[in-house]
Amino acid sequence: MPIKLPSTLPAYAVLKREGVMVMGADAADKQDIRPLRVGLLNLMPKKIQTETQFARLIGATPLQVELSLIRMTDHTTRNTAAAHMEEFYRPFAEVAATGEKFDGLIITGAPIEHLDFADVTYWDELQQVFDWTQSHVHSTFGVCWGGMAMINHFHGVAKHLLDAKAFGCFRHQVLEPASPYLRGFSDDFIIPVSRWTEMRQPEIDAVPGLVTLLGSDDVGPCLVEDRTHRALYIFNHFEYDSDTLKQEYDRDTQNGTPINVPMNYYPQNDPRRAPQNRWRSHAHLLYSNWVSEMYLTTPFDMAEIGQRSTDWRE
Repeated sequence: MPIKLPSTLPAYAVLKREGVMVMGADAADKQDIRPLRVGLLNLMPKKIQTETQFARLIGATPLQVELSLIRMTDHTTRNTAAAHMEEFYRPFAEVAATGEKFDGLIITGAPIEHLDFADVTYWDELQQVFDWTQSHVHSTFGVCWGGMAMINHFHGVAKHLLDAKAFGCFRHQVLEPASPYLRGFSDDFIIPVSRWTEMRQPEIDAVPGLVTLLGSDDVGPCLVEDRTHRALYIFNHFEYDSDTLKQEYDRDTQNGTPINVPMNYYPQNDPRRAPQNRWRSHAHLLYSNWVSEMYLTTPFDMAEIGQRSTDWRE
């Protein structure tokens, strides 16, 4: 089944060229089916690139998914055309005012990890988003800074500045092989990492109800399940395109910003060679498993979302 996107959204054409099944609103409305409603709260500066990355992953399942794009209400992006934002995005205040509910919500990262959470200009509203998910979203997926912010809001787990940027492709291990989110995973695998901060495993372990599903000896915890708040927090970037780390490296070198060659990314660590994507299959597995688990556990009647047990597998 396809992912439902506006036919004028740039991701529509990109994914159609890649062979991902996409469907416009007119065709989707003719199907006698309730699609899974997934929101994307996009905090990244390159909105179009991020939309496409996540639409690609959640659209590669047998289920029909309707993607809704959401932005912070008073924050104005400087990297995406205002016309694009006006046409495709709704401010969170408008979404909340309607009372509508979502089967899933993805909260992306943002390149502001050097700031304390309280110093982020939209922190107060983002905390409202986190609390709103508990009554209006069945399953929430916080990514990188978005996951760090959410685990801090609900549990007080701190983020810590690193001495050097964790940058490259790092090996990770499955820590909870029975988790439904890890069906089909290899015992270890590569994930792109790009961050100046970290979450520490002992501090996560100290919080009852948090379970780390994926982790790395080199860059620490990666994927944490929070059943109490019906959430997953991932601190690394399965969604990245093959050249996303290259774009970051090229940007910094061109700007004269000190940066190391991303580890284990280029063949023979040579930036002149094209990087190889060694994480794509596990990226699709994780997000397909998330969508499938959401489908199996979400109420058919969306009015019931947020009214069920906090552990939705009971």
